[in-house]
Amino acid sequence: MPIDIDTTEDAPWKRRFRAWTVASAAVASREPARGIATTNESGVQQVYSWDVGSGSLNQLTFVPSGKPVASLSPDGKYVYYLDDEQGNEIGHLVRIPYEGGDPESVTPDMDPYALAGMAFSCNGELLAFTTATRDGHQTYVASVGPGGTIGEARPLFHTERLMRGLHLSSDGSIAVLGLTERSKSTDSNLVAVDIATGERVNEIYDEDASVTAARFSRVDGDPRILGATTASGVRRPLIWNTRTGERTDLPFDDIDGELIPVDWSEDRERLLLMQVSQAVQRLAVYDLASEALTWLDHPSGMISSAHFAEDGEIYAHMNNSKTPSRVLALDGATGAERRVLLEGGESPGGSPCRSIIYRSTDDATIQAWLATPDGDGPFPTIVNIHGGPTAATFNMYSPVVEAWLDHGFATLGINYRGSSTFGHEFETSILGKLGQWEVDDLAAAYEWLLANKIAIPDQVFLMGGSYGGYLTLLGLGMKPELWAGGMAMVAIADWKLMYEDQAETLRQYQVALFGGTPEELPEQHERSSPITYASNVRAPLQVIQGANDTRCPARQLKAYEERMRELGKEIELHWFDAGHGSYAIDKAVEHQQLRMEFAGKVLAARG
Repeated sequence: MPIDIDTTEDAPWKRRFRAWTVASAAVASREPARGIATTNESGVQQVYSWDVGSGSLNQLTFVPSGKPVASLSPDGKYVYYLDDEQGNEIGHLVRIPYEGGDPESVTPDMDPYALAGMAFSCNGELLAFTTATRDGHQTYVASVGPGGTIGEARPLFHTERLMRGLHLSSDGSIAVLGLTERSKSTDSNLVAVDIATGERVNEIYDEDASVTAARFSRVDGDPRILGATTASGVRRPLIWNTRTGERTDLPFDDIDGELIPVDWSEDRERLLLMQVSQAVQRLAVYDLASEALTWLDHPSGMISSAHFAEDGEIYAHMNNSKTPSRVLALDGATGAERRVLLEGGESPGGSPCRSIIYRSTDDATIQAWLATPDGDGPFPTIVNIHGGPTAATFNMYSPVVEAWLDHGFATLGINYRGSSTFGHEFETSILGKLGQWEVDDLAAAYEWLLANKIAIPDQVFLMGGSYGGYLTLLGLGMKPELWAGGMAMVAIADWKLMYEDQAETLRQYQVALFGGTPEELPEQHERSSPITYASNVRAPLQVIQGANDTRCPARQLKAYEERMRELGKEIELHWFDAGHGSYAIDKAVEHQQLRMEFAGKVLAARG
C-alpha cells in the first residue's frame, strides 16, 4: 500500500515543523527580568536574549548549523556557549553580552575540547567548567570581576573517568562534582572540593546506587546542596551539608515512581519536586519546616524545566501531545496556569496519545505512548525509539509523530529497559550487555501491537535517532523476521570504531555503559554492535547521518554501509552537513519527507 504524501507547502505536517518552537528557556537568578531562550524562530535553532516581562526576543547567535545550548550568568549580563565547528561539539567556551555582540573566548590559550559541564556560583563571582579530552575530564575555575572581567581559568580537579555533574556553592567556596570512580559504571557519587585548595572536603556515596546533585542553597555561606539518591531503588531527594557531611534523606516511601529534586526556594524553606511515575510528570512543593507535601494541579504533559520565581510563582517549560512547548507562570500554591510567558509560532496542534503497558522478557513491565490516526485499525505502524539510553519518552508534542498520523500510520513511543525515571534497576539492567534487553522490548512491542489489532503484521517499522538509531539497526539484525523496515538517524553501528573516533564526553560514557573499553571487553562490544548482525538483516534500511557528528562519528557508519552493500542488503544513506542532528527547520522537513517516501516505497513493494 503506497503512501499518498502531501508535499504541498500548506500541508498540516509541514506547518507543524515550520511553526517555530521554544526548545529551552532560563532566567538569570540574580536578575529575573532577563532570560535566554533557544528557538528556531529564524529557521535554525539559535540563542536569544529574552525580556521576561514583555516576552520579546533578540537573536544573539547566527551559527549556520545552529546553537542548541547556552547558559546565562546569574547577573544576566553574559551568555555562554561552546563555539564549535559546524556542530561537531569540539571548540572553546565563549561568551557574548546579553545585548549582543562578538563572542569572547573564555579559554583563548587552550586546545579545543568538548564541554562536559558548566556552573556559576549564585553570587556570580566564580565560573566553573569541565572539559573532556583524551586525557579525561578536567574542571577549571575562573573568577568574574565586578565589571564582568573574567580571570584566567585554573585547573581544579581531574578524573580519567566519566564525570556527571558540576555545581558551585553560592559564595563560590565549594564545588560539588558527580564522579564515577567508585562504581566504574554510570552510577555516580558526590565529592565536595574546596575551591581555594582543590582538596576533597567531603564525599557522599551509596553502594549500588547513584547520588546526584540538583542545586546549592542560594544563601552565601550555606554549604548545603539539594540532591537525590537511588538507594531505595528509585530516586528520592536528600539535603547534604558539604562542609560537615551531615545528610538528611527525604524518603517519601508512600509515593509511586521517582521523586526528583528540581529547585530550592531562595528563603530555603521549600523544595520544588517532580514525581515521575510511568512517564507521567507532576510537580509538588515540600515545606521543610512542616514536612507538608503539596501537589500542584498544573497542565499535563512533559516538563522540560521548572523553578521558583518571584511573587510566589513557578515558571515551567512544558508541552504535551496536543500543544507545542510554552513557558508558563504557574501559581506557586495551586499550580494553576496564570499566564504564558513565552511561546512559539502558531501551529495546527497535535493529536492525543495514551499510555499503555505491556510485558517483555524476564517479566519486565514496559510503558509506551500510543497514538493512532483516524479510522479503524489495524494500521501501518512506527515503533519510535528514543535516544539516550538514559532518557524517556513523555506525553509530548512531536511534529514527526503528527506527520505519520496525518498519513495513516500509528506510532508507539516505547520506554525500553535502560530508560530513566523507571527506577535504578530498570535503568542499569542493560549495563555490560547493551541492546539485548532493549531489542527484546521492541519485539514485545510488536507482539502487543498485533495482539491489540493496532498494527498490520508486515507493516511495522523501527525508527529512532542516536541510541534509538542504534536500536533500529540492531533490531533489524537481531529480530529480522518482525520488521518491514528501519529508519535511523545519527546511529551507532560499531561500538569499537565509535570508541576510537568519538568525543571524550561520550567516550567515557561508553566505557561506563560497558564496564570497560573495546580492548578490555572485545566480545561484549562485538555482541552489542549492529554490524555483527548485518548478514541477518532482511528489511530495507534508511539512515540519515551527520557528517560532523562526534557522538556517532561517520567512519563507523560508513563501515556498516560497506558491510551491508557487500552482503547485498538494501540500505539508503543520506548525509547532512552538521553534527548530532540538524537544527534547521527546512532540514527537519526534508528528513521527515525522506522517511515517509522510504516507508511508502517499502509498502508499495509489498503490494
